[in-house]
Amino acid sequence: MSHNGRLRLPIGIQTFADMREGGYYYVDKTPGIHRLVEEGKYYFLSRPRRFGKSLLLDTLRCLFEGREALFEGLYIHDQWDWQRRHPVIRLSFADGMLTSRDALDAHIRHQLKQHRERLGIEAARPELISSDFSDLIRLTHERHGQRVVVLVDEYDKPILDNLLEPERARELREGLKNLYSVLKDADPHLAFVLLTGVSKFSKVSLFSGLNNLNDITLDTPYATLCGYTDTDIDTVFAPELPGLDRDEIRRWYNGYRWGGEEVSAVYNPFDVLLLFQKRKFAPYWFESATPTFLVKLLTERGVFTPQLERLQTEAELLGRFDVDQIASEALLFQTGYLTVRRVEEPMTGYWLYTLGYPNREVEASLNQALLPALGVQEAPRERLSLFRALQAHDLEALETHLKSLYAGLPHDWYRNNPIARYEGHYASVFYSHFAALGLNVIVEDASHHGRVDMAVDFAGHLYLFEFKVVEQLPEGKALQQVKERGYADKYRAAGKPIHLIGVEFSRDKRQIVAFDHEVVPSLKA
Repeated sequence: MSHNGRLRLPIGIQTFADMREGGYYYVDKTPGIHRLVEEGKYYFLSRPRRFGKSLLLDTLRCLFEGREALFEGLYIHDQWDWQRRHPVIRLSFADGMLTSRDALDAHIRHQLKQHRERLGIEAARPELISSDFSDLIRLTHERHGQRVVVLVDEYDKPILDNLLEPERARELREGLKNLYSVLKDADPHLAFVLLTGVSKFSKVSLFSGLNNLNDITLDTPYATLCGYTDTDIDTVFAPELPGLDRDEIRRWYNGYRWGGEEVSAVYNPFDVLLLFQKRKFAPYWFESATPTFLVKLLTERGVFTPQLERLQTEAELLGRFDVDQIASEALLFQTGYLTVRRVEEPMTGYWLYTLGYPNREVEASLNQALLPALGVQEAPRERLSLFRALQAHDLEALETHLKSLYAGLPHDWYRNNPIARYEGHYASVFYSHFAALGLNVIVEDASHHGRVDMAVDFAGHLYLFEFKVVEQLPEGKALQQVKERGYADKYRAAGKPIHLIGVEFSRDKRQIVAFDHEVVPSLKA
């Protein structure tokens, strides 16, 4: 216990024994773990980084090793046969950067050697890593008289760390494939296998022949196996809540979903724990590893940022991932920058997923990271200027601000950057600039590149923007369009002043050429 009798916040604690013996808050994940062990043998689970995957594996290790005392008071305690114990081999690629096949092989060798010593395996070590691993599994089974449990943490990290160097990434992929392919023939000696990581590499490329690996990433029963639910926050962490706005905690950090609307959304544990410790809202998870590689890739592909708010994709694309072809959707989803909003089956067996930002933290941070790639030079200064104009509800200041923002986009940047080929670049700058401020931004129609209808709810006022590229739609004024479409009607009941704003942009002049606005009184006015 901590000095004031309160439980301690388990920041960075990934060891189950420490968690249970050190007076830390603990969310009981054993109902899901029990189901996992009862229902199958070979599993694969993908979750973004810092979501508690290492703790999950360590809990399984303690369970299979029969460390009963640690599980007292937890769901699984009375459901488990504590006499049945299994030797556990846990491999981890979580630490450090491996940038060559030799370094990877040495890392694997070192871990296998440690397991041999711990498990009392004295036979000579074979030349090949694959033989070393398969011998270790077989001999451990023989020596301990029980089948072996294999747990692999961050199974894909060596590949992910080198994705910008495809040649090297392929080399490391082969090294890992060499290791994992052993599991297929080791079946008679195995009791349970779980591999966890961030991405889902295709079975062909990484698990040749291991077709019985059950991918539970999007399975409803396991949707909350990692992360905290609303109930966890309100019960387990209740002592930490006073003094913090409960709705803001939800808006900032909740919203990760692995499945349809019937599954509970979860919070990123890393964020919540740091919020409780530091008592202020900040993008803790995002800042713990800025996705430079992701930003570079999205920039090269010329992503239309308003679309990220509502991206539709097929199930197949979400699960497919390889060094040579990474769909942007799969990458954004697996790394945790987008999450599942809706799942539909418009045709039997054909699943359609709608992705979107999980929460305010990710939406603001990712757009902030993308702004320099979109050509915005002094993003933090520009954000402050935008904030002041909106805070004062000063539309003249807003117009001046936006014009200077576009004037600041470097001219040669347009020539050198592939995003300039996309009509949506101007709209992307516009949307990402507002989203990066952490405002409540709703995109009405993300399908038209170059046009973005956007609602911003800030400080008691609503701003409705119609954005239009004049070379595309010469007829009519943008403001006229907002009015004709009755865009404001559904917002009137909110009882806030509504500003209709038509923004017209000239691609040739690279500038806002019209900024018209008027106020619509709300129904309660």
